Amino acid sequence: MLRNQEVQIYLTLLLLISVIGVTVAVLFVSLPAAGLVLALSVLLISCSLIFTKWRYREIERLSSYLKQISSGDFHLDVRDNSEGELSLLKSDIFKVTRMLSEQGTLLQEDKAKLTNAISDISHQLKTPLTSMIVMADLLRDKRLEDGKRAEFTRNLQVQLERMEWLVSSLLKLSKIDAGTILFKKEKVLVAPLIQAATGPLLIPMDIKMQHVKIDGDEQATFIGDFNWTAEALINLIKNSVEHTAEGGEISIHFSENALFTEITISDNGKGIAKEDLPYIFRRFYKGKNAGDDSVGIGLAMAYSIITSQHGDIEVNSSPGVGTSFQIKFYKQVI
Repeated sequence: MLRNQEVQIYLTLLLLISVIGVTVAVLFVSLPAAGLVLALSVLLISCSLIFTKWRYREIERLSSYLKQISSGDFHLDVRDNSEGELSLLKSDIFKVTRMLSEQGTLLQEDKAKLTNAISDISHQLKTPLTSMIVMADLLRDKRLEDGKRAEFTRNLQVQLERMEWLVSSLLKLSKIDAGTILFKKEKVLVAPLIQAATGPLLIPMDIKMQHVKIDGDEQATFIGDFNWTAEALINLIKNSVEHTAEGGEISIHFSENALFTEITISDNGKGIAKEDLPYIFRRFYKGKNAGDDSVGIGLAMAYSIITSQHGDIEVNSSPGVGTSFQIKFYKQVI
């Protein structure tokens, strides 16, 4: 403490003032008065040293506390619930510590999610890559029949398209999660939106001889992003197409009221098991009735797109009866 230059200057000033006071008392008053001034000066300097030492001890405690925080220990509590500058400083440091602790927890959770996502992506890409490597080796064989060569080439194309879709979907989801996508806020007519969403799926529906029924209020609108909402609906309708048998029926109904605009997508497919319902919007989740080619991305993307536009999506399903998705875009978010 005494090595501190500021303390040395402070003590020097106190001693100088004391010497001046004693000198003045001796010259102009009396020796007893000078003794009293000297005693008071010693007492004042002693009190100052004691107080300064206490403050140094408290500052050392805070310094030790901060070192422990920097090493990752966020569970210490330095507050003393008193008044004064140091107490206020301790309280502020504790608040910052709590904030750092919460941020550290979130970072650990994000790190775990990233690790799991990378693991899932690696697993999803491993299967088509292995298949493609095997088919590429077979295609090198000059004795391979033309029919087999054409079949392997088609399979390679299918696997490449699947990988392209997977990577593209994951990039879109990452952008949505990171908040880097700015969804437009414009008036969207639902009828053209449904046409845009069903268009790419008409051929798969035709191949499976499925019937699609679309009805609703032609004037129904909501505020949102046309293209991204179409992307979400495509994934939902695609899910219905994949899980509905040949000759099945898919129904799309839309309406608008004073509170919200609703779009309902229903099918009479194989449905979703009750225990799977709470998890179907989770990334990479595959329910009991999921197909072998299912990745578990489509519904997660649809959920992210809709909720990012302050919408809501619910699912009702019964195995063997069918599934229904209800999407609501509210007029005003409270």
